[in-house]
Amino acid sequence: MSLFERYLSLFVALCIVIGIALGHVLPGAFAAIAAAEVARVNLVVAALIWLMIIPMLLKIDFGALGSVRQHWKGVGVTLFVNWAVKPFSMALLGTVFIGWLFAPLLPEGQASSYIAGLILLAAAPCTAMVFVWSNLCDGEPTYTLSQVALNDLLMIFLFAPLVALLLGVASVTVPWDTLLLSVVLYIVVPVIVAQLVRAAVLASGGQLALDRLLGRLGPASLVALLATLILLFGFQGEQIVRQPLVIALLAVPILIQVYFNAGIAYWLSRRFGVAWCVAAPAALIGASNFFELAVAAAISLFGLHSGAALATVVGVLVEVPVMLSVVAIVKRTRPWYEAA
Repeated sequence: MSLFERYLSLFVALCIVIGIALGHVLPGAFAAIAAAEVARVNLVVAALIWLMIIPMLLKIDFGALGSVRQHWKGVGVTLFVNWAVKPFSMALLGTVFIGWLFAPLLPEGQASSYIAGLILLAAAPCTAMVFVWSNLCDGEPTYTLSQVALNDLLMIFLFAPLVALLLGVASVTVPWDTLLLSVVLYIVVPVIVAQLVRAAVLASGGQLALDRLLGRLGPASLVALLATLILLFGFQGEQIVRQPLVIALLAVPILIQVYFNAGIAYWLSRRFGVAWCVAAPAALIGASNFFELAVAAAISLFGLHSGAALATVVGVLVEVPVMLSVVAIVKRTRPWYEAA
């Protein structure tokens, strides 16, 4: 893992402090940034999100879809967890914890927005960081690549209807035009651009040229993520100062969801006789989220000031330490897994 990836949670915590401080010191600047919108899409944030997403999509080789059949049981388990369990379990957890148990502790009228952010977080399977987690647990690289490529392809078609369905269940009005625009802007177009650039770089310089490009873009992608978080917390600063407990409360359903879905994927893999080198990344792919897309969609649908945007940012805050703990669990339980 790079320095940024290893200490991502620390950098996110610093962004919280910096964003809140700048929001109080420079309210005019943040207001000007918020006003730079076209069709409810903030141009500054859109540019930062593209810089986040496209370098990650450059790693995806859709040619790997041909190898899906080699690990069809592991692929089936992860698809089931990603698309049939995780979004719905998060909607349930968000409703129980945020809409009911924690509701008296949260800002009035924000519960539905927080639940919407949690749903957006769960509806997008992880794309980039999964490669890091899989490598750390010695996962089968062919399976990981083919699974991520398949999830990216499915996101183009399933993200919008799944989010609309679950937001309706959570009694949140779905702005269909904005949702579809978000899918085009933050999934369809970045996938096409990334694949065109990938093909051109591979054709001109091969894998070494692509690796060099990814090495240069990697830090820029993470800096864009941190800059986006500073903007979000700049707008959310006043609310967070008044309610510092909000972040901790939002983290509760996220933590439960991660361990629950990782456990389901790991257990199902064992029941179906999947090799451990596939089951380990299956558990990690089943549990992690494409938080860059979730942040982008939350901002587009509900705005920079929204509780939904804040909820997706909490997912970024807990991502690294929680996923590293899942890596440790699957590695330490390998003897139990292979005893079957």
